[in-house]
Amino acid sequence: MKPKTRRIALQSALLAACGGVMLASGVFLHLSPQLPSVEALKNLQLQTPMRVYTREGDFIGQFGEKKRNPLPFDAIPPRFIEALLAAEDDAFFSHVGIDVGSLLRAVSELLLTGEKVTGGSTLTMQVARNHFLTLERTFTRKFKEILLSLAIERVFDKEEIFEIYFNQMFLGHRAYGFEAAAQVYYGAHIDGLSTAQLAMLAALPKAPSRLNPVSNPDRALVRRNWILRRMYNLNYISRSEYRAARAEPITAQLHGAQLAYDAPYAAEMARREMLRLYGDAAYSDGYHVYTTLSSRLQLAAEDAVVAGLTEYDARHGYRGPEAHYPPGLEAREDWAKWLDVLAATDAVAGRIPAIVTNVGEYTLRALLVDGGEVVLGSEAGLHELRPYVNENYRDPTPPLGALFKTGDLIRLRESGGDLRIAQLPAAQGALVALRPDDGAILSVIGGLGFATSEFNRATQAKRQPGSSFKPFMYAAALEHGFTAASIINDAPVVFDDGTQVAAWRPQNDSGRFSGPTRLRWALTKSRNLVSIRLLQELGVRNLINYAERVGFDSETMEPNLSLALGTQETTPLQLAAAYAVIANGGYRVAPYLIASVRDMDGEEIYRARPATVCRECGGEDAAEALGAAAADAELSMEEILNAPEDAPPPPAERVIDERVAFIVDSMLKDVIVRGTGTRARELNRTDIAGKTGTTNGPTDAWFCGYNPDVVTTTWVGFDSNQPLGHQEYGGSAALPVWIEFMRAALRSSPPRQRAIPEGVVNVRIDPETGLLAAPGQRDAIFEFFRVENVPTRRLSAR
Repeated sequence: MKPKTRRIALQSALLAACGGVMLASGVFLHLSPQLPSVEALKNLQLQTPMRVYTREGDFIGQFGEKKRNPLPFDAIPPRFIEALLAAEDDAFFSHVGIDVGSLLRAVSELLLTGEKVTGGSTLTMQVARNHFLTLERTFTRKFKEILLSLAIERVFDKEEIFEIYFNQMFLGHRAYGFEAAAQVYYGAHIDGLSTAQLAMLAALPKAPSRLNPVSNPDRALVRRNWILRRMYNLNYISRSEYRAARAEPITAQLHGAQLAYDAPYAAEMARREMLRLYGDAAYSDGYHVYTTLSSRLQLAAEDAVVAGLTEYDARHGYRGPEAHYPPGLEAREDWAKWLDVLAATDAVAGRIPAIVTNVGEYTLRALLVDGGEVVLGSEAGLHELRPYVNENYRDPTPPLGALFKTGDLIRLRESGGDLRIAQLPAAQGALVALRPDDGAILSVIGGLGFATSEFNRATQAKRQPGSSFKPFMYAAALEHGFTAASIINDAPVVFDDGTQVAAWRPQNDSGRFSGPTRLRWALTKSRNLVSIRLLQELGVRNLINYAERVGFDSETMEPNLSLALGTQETTPLQLAAAYAVIANGGYRVAPYLIASVRDMDGEEIYRARPATVCRECGGEDAAEALGAAAADAELSMEEILNAPEDAPPPPAERVIDERVAFIVDSMLKDVIVRGTGTRARELNRTDIAGKTGTTNGPTDAWFCGYNPDVVTTTWVGFDSNQPLGHQEYGGSAALPVWIEFMRAALRSSPPRQRAIPEGVVNVRIDPETGLLAAPGQRDAIFEFFRVENVPTRRLSAR
């Protein structure tokens, strides 16, 4: 080149460089004021779902639109770092935020072809774009992206930038961040994935929808294999590793949150409470919510409710298939249609769906959701089925052809390794168990099948408690001067005030009357007529006031004598809380579920401080004063958090006399020993007490019982309030559920006997009159009295 030509070229290059610098400077001066501060990334709050746990730390629920599980850089597998660098930015740890070579290559391709062929964005540029910019494809946006990337690299180190990228990228199916994507697509943590699976995740940022291994496996496979080839070329993996990973088939499929077990009603209760405490931030701020639930007792509660409803259901007959999908002319088309039906039908309480493919004389063939067929014979219980007629009657067992036909949707359950015919119980049930000294919810079952009904019958269903309310009326009577030995006539009574269409003639469940009856025996045998006459003498208003003290909603109580039979409405949770007052010796506690809350960093931001029974708070008067103060002043969250860790919880308020609670407890123990709850004697415990409850129809069956460690309420009934059937009472429908749960709850707990409070005496009385027994009387029995209520008259010697 001639000197003159060289000089002109040099001048032109210099002018071009100066022009470029001036252009870049102008762009910088123009765009800089418009750029956000990258310091905002330091306070980046990733939208992370709320996770709910039992008190042992078992994961039982997740709530939030965005599935995210952030990890620090040190926890990211090195092999995944290599896969992502190979896919997106292999020079990441050496460039300053932009890769000049890649940018120039992308620009030249754009100028020559008019299309963007290769990407020029680094990981840092993608962070800048995702957090601060739109996705519009303009040069202005690209310049902003470059400037922001340079700024990010000045403020953050490489590990911090990589961590932000790792945790915030959208990767399809509501997964944000690669740890969440690992769990969504593979049901595992990212450190447990193979090289091929890690490469598949690294393929997602380029196009989460088009390269998704679930939605578009063919395209995803091509992208994965390209990344594996890049990893080999970059010497991240050996040739043998490359070949093995490339040969690995696609195993991705959608996975839900990996729960330790299903406790949907409890998790939903926690969600509602968190929404009350934190608003919409509950769904996005990554809270870890630890509940009071016991994992062991929650599983026991579910088993008990399912078993109890299954027993009830079996007594009332087989209602037939759930639905019918008639076969067509082509069997292959039928199976495809039926498999779609099965895939869309949830298994409930271990009852899996199946569709009948053939009906024989003695056997059925049925299609399962996995495409397999099963043959059902006598071992499946087919020949024990008696069709349901109504709540009181069943038909004899008919031929199989009269019960089933091809295309019927039926239910099966596993039993002893075999599949047996089953059905979803039509009746519903609820169970709630509390710790009586502070109200901690140990287990809660709101019904059979959250997938079919989210209505929580433990907390939302307001039903009449029937006779399970009677202990509180008897407690009120004891505080108003009656005793367990007071005599009330168990005889027919008619109420006709002229305003009703028909006179009210209340009956005992047995239809029989016993005449003059001691209150202890009346409660033990649940005598309705005694209860009504007792309420007449006690006064309705006195009962309502007393019920309000122990936690019932007085607004649901009509001020009439039917209250003696439990005609007001309450929920199983409210009833359990009221029984806790008797179980703990007279203190009112409030049920609670959330024990503590931790933020994303593991710092505790909330801890429950429930009012708790304090039996050593300076005597009866001091305890009552402290309890009243606690009831009047609800602690704020700030007061809860600022309380010293070793600070005692606020004392629970005493609402009934300890002596009255003791005597009522002794009466409820008799319900177990010789009353309507005798079935519970199979537990072989001397410290359990409780009461059955059955409403007219009967439509509701209850059992409420406890020992000093746990109070449990069980309910069985229909959502539609239809009758349960004759011979279905609290003792037959609800008590078996209570027994099975308490068998597990008290398995490792030795019996605990209640001490006789000061001011209670145990004296001999005549069982017929309730008066003090005559000296030497052979049929005399012992009864507990408050000292001021001991009978003053003695029976004459016989």
